[in-house]
Amino acid sequence: MLKLVLQGMRTRWVTLAGSFLALALGVGIIATTGLALAATFAGPDQAPERFAAAPVVVRGADQVRVRTPIGLRTQKLTDPRPVPAEVAERLAGLGRTAVDRTFPVVAGDGSGEAAGHPWPVAAAAPYRLLSGHPPAASGEVVVAAGEGAVGDRIALTTPAGRGRWTVTGTVRPAPVERAVFFGEAEAARLSPDIDAVVVHADPAAVRAAVGPGLDVLTGDERRRADPDPDRDAEALVSVNALLGTAAGITGFVSVFVVASTFSFAVAQRRREFGLLRMAGATPGQVRRLVYAEAALVGGLASAAGCRLGLSGAPRLASWMVQQGLAPRWFAIEDQNWPLHTAFWTGLAVALAGAVAAAHRAGRVRPAEALRDAAVDSGTMPPVRVVLGAAVLLTGAVLVVLGLVQDPAGLLKRKTYTTQPMLLITGCALFAPVLVRPAIRLLAWLPARLPGATGLLVRENASAGLRRTAAVAAPVLVTVALAASLMGTRATIDAAKAAQARGQVTADFVALGESSGVAHEFTALARRVPGVRVSASRTTSVTVLEEGTALVRSDARAVDPADEAAVSALPVVAGRLADLDDRSIVVNEEWAVHRVGARVRVWLGDGREVTLRIAAVLAVGTGDNGVYLTPRNAAGVPVDRVGMAVAAGADRQAVERGLRAAGRATGTEVLTREQWAATLAPGGGGSTRTGLLMILAIALVYTGIALAGTQVMATADRVRDFAVLRLAGATKAQVLRLAGAEALAVVAVGAGLGGAVAALNLLGVRAALGRLDVPAAVVVPWEAVGLVVAVSAALAVVFAVLPARLALRTRPVELAGARE
Repeated sequence: MLKLVLQGMRTRWVTLAGSFLALALGVGIIATTGLALAATFAGPDQAPERFAAAPVVVRGADQVRVRTPIGLRTQKLTDPRPVPAEVAERLAGLGRTAVDRTFPVVAGDGSGEAAGHPWPVAAAAPYRLLSGHPPAASGEVVVAAGEGAVGDRIALTTPAGRGRWTVTGTVRPAPVERAVFFGEAEAARLSPDIDAVVVHADPAAVRAAVGPGLDVLTGDERRRADPDPDRDAEALVSVNALLGTAAGITGFVSVFVVASTFSFAVAQRRREFGLLRMAGATPGQVRRLVYAEAALVGGLASAAGCRLGLSGAPRLASWMVQQGLAPRWFAIEDQNWPLHTAFWTGLAVALAGAVAAAHRAGRVRPAEALRDAAVDSGTMPPVRVVLGAAVLLTGAVLVVLGLVQDPAGLLKRKTYTTQPMLLITGCALFAPVLVRPAIRLLAWLPARLPGATGLLVRENASAGLRRTAAVAAPVLVTVALAASLMGTRATIDAAKAAQARGQVTADFVALGESSGVAHEFTALARRVPGVRVSASRTTSVTVLEEGTALVRSDARAVDPADEAAVSALPVVAGRLADLDDRSIVVNEEWAVHRVGARVRVWLGDGREVTLRIAAVLAVGTGDNGVYLTPRNAAGVPVDRVGMAVAAGADRQAVERGLRAAGRATGTEVLTREQWAATLAPGGGGSTRTGLLMILAIALVYTGIALAGTQVMATADRVRDFAVLRLAGATKAQVLRLAGAEALAVVAVGAGLGGAVAALNLLGVRAALGRLDVPAAVVVPWEAVGLVVAVSAALAVVFAVLPARLALRTRPVELAGARE
């Protein structure tokens, strides 16, 4: 048996080479993403940076902790409370202390945002003076080396507005933050709240001196006082989600296309199987022959794929770091389980791809096998029909249930990246049935034009359904993926932007990032005649759902009377005007969303309060958050100021007054149109980059699969080309026929993939309609066009080149050649 297998592999090496390359690449993709995914399960320990030289740090608690029947649950706070002044005084009695106040500072030269601190806390990092002296009076600062020289006058924007300061010293830059140090008194004026206190005393005595709501940090716990202490953990979660999605989708593509390619390679040998049956081989022997060959090719290809994964994983990790998708330290670790998973998956796929064809070959009588090798019937095994119908029905049922029960859930990334797989798989399983009517429809007009090319393309593609389906399948999958994933992401982004534009009716908008909008600007804007001003803050609330899960929601703190003048919120119950310090506005996603009901929540600073629901908003795209009053967001800076021109007021005069206030405080004032332009879906973002990475991998794999399948198919058609040559066709005509047929098959795959993507995008559009969000479907023509163009080019090249090589032999010899 082994000798027969090796002889068959030697004579059919062209056919098996395509299967080997496709399988090796598929295993390589799975191994690469698996190794990268394994590297996200644990990261290096992050040592304290900002307070590395501080023995004890006291700061507001940064987590809410709630005991539930299933254990302690925690949730990160967005706005930890400051340290009370009386606590700072008590700590000063225990030993030497340094008070930290952190506030945003924006350089006037546009070089970016920095963090302002009082100079005494610089020793906790520790920062050391490189030149000059510490700030001793108002108007003096110390900056990092390279950002100013001693004696320079620099422009800075602080929470108090824009001003100029004199550089009195420089320190070595620190990787943890970009710091600007002020005098202690001036820092207290710019930011009255105490963010942390460095204490040189016994930790036990410090804990006894502080009250509830404050954390005493020592040792490695001091890292929790660093800027963005969870950045590495959050980055790993993002990378894990991205690679998990990539592994799932590219694994799906590789497994499906490999199975299709290997099945086609086996199906090409039906005539050989018939001859074996006529020579006395039993059905079991034929099956074992195919399985042995599949196991040998699958084992070798899987081993090659694992080696490819070992080389590709470090390069993938390096690229993700360069693109900002992963932290700087992200690297591939020595893990074996991804390689085992990839190897055994590849071997299983090779065997699975041979099962159906081998059983068909072993089941038919010898004469039927020889006759069946001429033309494909287009029929599918009952098992494939049932499986395809079940997959399609499951996908349709999930979409319908989602539309009825949870339309907002269809807009979540995990849903829109995984649910299309069912429709794609179902359509691909029915490819042998779908390609014949599709190719006849596509070639209907060309077949009626003068010349035989159109007619031959239609008949050849219709006769060789397995060949046509094997070439169309990877195109179908990749086009459907590109249009579904990129189109859904773009459609949701456009819907969110449209929803935000519809809810903000202000004529002018001023925005502030973490630095917030200067207090002086808001005060000056309110003095402009004929304008209504609403200053809002971004915060959060945490609620305990079902008694076990802490769920955090974004919230906006507004004055209801002012906000009504600059916005049109989608209120479905209650009134925004009823919002006060003892109430809250929620959306329909909350477990409790009945007007008048009371809900227990934790505010952004950790305070536990019970609030009455004053109004309920529609869910929308998921961005309709919670609304509170400013009293329930104490200490949070204003980050958006909406300004509406009052009826009858002079708009030009109002605009001049607002822009003058903006120039005086270093605040940019945008018109509503300019602000809306900032919401337009852009080309960046980690989600889009991740999707492009997935599509790039899928496209590379599809290209290899197309090349291998076309080479196998063309090598099997040398007799057809010889007959055409003997009938009078020139070499150029035969080559044009091969290229035209390849283009037609790619067009069929693209059309079927586009149809599947259209169903997915219509499902997203229906979900947005159910949520009353006006948005049109966004088709990613650029991505789809690139996929189709690359697929067409590869299909034509790898159909024409083997045909050109085959045509070097005389037609008489080709026509009489044996397989």
